[in-house]
Amino acid sequence: MTRAHRLTPADARRVAVRAQLLTAPRPTDVLDVVRHLAVLQPDPTSAVAPSADVVLWSRIGVGYDPRELQDLVDRQRLVHLRGFLRPAEDVALFRAEMAAWDVTARPGVREWLADNSAARDDVLDVLRADGPLPAAAIPDTCARPRRSSGWNDGRNVRMLLDVLVARGDVAVAGTEGREKLWDLAERADVEQEVTDLATWLELDLVDRR
Repeated sequence: MTRAHRLTPADARRVAVRAQLLTAPRPTDVLDVVRHLAVLQPDPTSAVAPSADVVLWSRIGVGYDPRELQDLVDRQRLVHLRGFLRPAEDVALFRAEMAAWDVTARPGVREWLADNSAARDDVLDVLRADGPLPAAAIPDTCARPRRSSGWNDGRNVRMLLDVLVARGDVAVAGTEGREKLWDLAERADVEQEVTDLATWLELDLVDRR
């Protein structure tokens, strides 16, 4: 029987700090930092600086240039998915879940999408014709409004886009200032193929999901 490995509180703190890249030597590459941390939260709130810049500056130090992060987003090396910036290759980890959405999604969300099937088609048609577009440029044709006790109440288009992302139909194709630009997932083409087990293991994708 394998013995439990015990850590002292001091050891546990050292592991946590090291895992968060807060020890010397400092990393130098933005993409490598995000790959190590797995995700980066692009919160637009900017009391001192945007949170993503604070996280990267605290790891890289004075050598960090916020333009590097924007460049990675513009080139689709980092992509928006489920509220976080993730390395583009990590999209592969969500493909099976996207394909099974019709079975695994919450019944209430499935029913809401079914009631708004015409609006879903409208969104896809608009993006096919004119995408990428900000959410504000997409007409709201929902027959059944989105009801919530929180701040998402009535935000029909944005909630519909989130559902279509979860299904793998739509993706964030870039940003314009703080606004996300939406397009058909097939056209955004953000995923880098992971073609063999060796590549999968090298990218450490098994543990990143």
